[in-house]
Amino acid sequence: MQKPTISQDPMYQMLRDENVAGFNAEKAAGKPCDLRGCDFRGLDLRGLDAGDLDLTDAYFRGADLRGIDFRTSKLHGASLVSANISGCYFPDELKADEIVMSLTQGTRLRYS
Repeated sequence: MQKPTISQDPMYQMLRDENVAGFNAEKAAGKPCDLRGCDFRGLDLRGLDAGDLDLTDAYFRGADLRGIDFRTSKLHGASLVSANISGCYFPDELKADEIVMSLTQGTRLRYS
């Protein structure tokens, strides 16, 4: 496992600045982004359009993810330790045990 990165990708930087509305607008306009392995530690990401995002190995420690729909996102290897996930949807393949382990112990999400 690599350490979470602070990418220079402009779309990622919008999220680092908690400009979720701006990110969603750029995403809707088709602007590409690479969020794999990125550090989202402590960010307020409520309202994020996470549809079809590749969040493989992302680090969400203490992030506010309330209400985000991750059903079509790639979350392999992501960590949710201490994140607020109330009202989130997760991929059907992701078992509740995996989510709980990630929230409480910091394990990386594993599913097929």
